[in-house]
Amino acid sequence: MTDLITTRVQYAVVIGISIIMLWKLLKKRPTKNIPKKWKKVGELSDLMCFPIKSGGVVRSDEFDCINIGLQKNYIRDRTFMVVNSSGEFITARAHPKLVQVAPYVDNDYSVMILSAPDMSNINIDVAQLSTLKPKKAVVWGEAVDAIDAGDDAARWFSQFILGKESGLRLVFYPASYPTRDVREKNKVFKSAVPADTGALHDATSFMLINESSIEELNSRVEKYVTPLQFRPNFVVKEVKPYEEDSWKWIKIGEEAVFENVKPCTRCIFTNIDPITAERNSNEEPLKTLKTYRKFENCGDSPVMGIHLGLRRKGVIRLNDPIYIEEN
Repeated sequence: MTDLITTRVQYAVVIGISIIMLWKLLKKRPTKNIPKKWKKVGELSDLMCFPIKSGGVVRSDEFDCINIGLQKNYIRDRTFMVVNSSGEFITARAHPKLVQVAPYVDNDYSVMILSAPDMSNINIDVAQLSTLKPKKAVVWGEAVDAIDAGDDAARWFSQFILGKESGLRLVFYPASYPTRDVREKNKVFKSAVPADTGALHDATSFMLINESSIEELNSRVEKYVTPLQFRPNFVVKEVKPYEEDSWKWIKIGEEAVFENVKPCTRCIFTNIDPITAERNSNEEPLKTLKTYRKFENCGDSPVMGIHLGLRRKGVIRLNDPIYIEEN
């Protein structure tokens, strides 16, 4: 009888722990209802994927939208990053030449070919990497699983970025779901949840910019800037400048639905030319943005674009219609 009671108590404890863990998991997931009525406001004019954090862009006419970002077969948004000898990530903020690492992909999007000025091309077999055992790397102070891309890639990046034979390595994020918590500075935004933190992204899995907002900024600065300088995933057209600030729900095409999680704050990365890797000597366009685009809860950082959380998966195609919730 005593054994039976003990067994039942043990089962109760296990069930109780399972319920608590499930509750915590569900609490982290967005549970809001997706709108049923939509109105078209514009179209998708550009679709960008950045496989390497701070690296160059891969464009395609279509991508799948999954929890960690854009995906086409093995190529995913911001699933590679360059780390130092301590396993901590580096970005173009301190190493601008990273923006000149140009990724190209093979026909089935399983191999990434990297080129850079005065460097021989190097191939990264992403499909093969996905089968290897991960170690740990650090992004924004938080440890993540990461697969080392090998000595050849390490030497290539060390030579191009540092002018040395060693010091940097390329690592790959293998999971198909987010594993990090919301960064401390973003917790002020109630819509920010761990399920939206992406792979190796700064804030969320997706970011949208309005090309009319960029054009309005260009009316204020001397040197012309393009959306690429802001590294978005989605660029929309036929929308009034800064109208995107007020969007709550966004649908792109007929499937994928997003929620506006927070404004996209800008830093010195914005001042780096994505082609030449040169910093703007006048600290533009960041300097001008600070004169008119500061938002509540964003500190001293100006805003351009919005961070999105995926609420319904789907395929997105170039020139897809952009919808927002119809009130």
